[in-house]
Amino acid sequence: MRLFSLLVLAVVAAIPFAQAEDKKNPIVVFETSEGSFEVELYAANAPVTVANFVQYVKDKQFDGTIFHRVIANFMIQGGGFTPDWQEKKTRDPIKNESGNGIENKKYNIAMARTNDLDSATCQFYINTVDNPDLDKGKYCAFGKVVAGTEIVDKIRDGKVKRDPRGEPSMPLEPVVIKSAKLKE
Repeated sequence: MRLFSLLVLAVVAAIPFAQAEDKKNPIVVFETSEGSFEVELYAANAPVTVANFVQYVKDKQFDGTIFHRVIANFMIQGGGFTPDWQEKKTRDPIKNESGNGIENKKYNIAMARTNDLDSATCQFYINTVDNPDLDKGKYCAFGKVVAGTEIVDKIRDGKVKRDPRGEPSMPLEPVVIKSAKLKE
């Protein structure tokens, strides 16, 4: 009986540890000048991308940046520029993990990049519609907005003006990311 009791205790005691090893996906809470939203990141599908993004969150890279590119029927992009249009310094680019099973669907977050497939650093975008043309090895989606989609919609629906490059996609009133933090 004592051996059975010890065995049961050992199994019960191991359950929380097994769950702790089965870590939940990280969630990032973005507090913006328009309100807050939360993004769940899918590390199993895009481990390099999620590790890179989480490190930028820990480094406070996104704090004080803006959503500098807003195209209503496409996406909202941010994470790289300050309100006075200064580009923030980044780490080296990462490998593109597109084709990982996560699609560029409405409210999914993905990495922005240049024409070079493996050029993503810190800039990201949130799809405001389904964008299947961005899949198939092009842009790495790696998570989803799980709370505060109305804030994403509010940013999407704001008036825009021409940015310093001449693109008509910069919010008329800056949408500032006040902070991005990992949810406890």
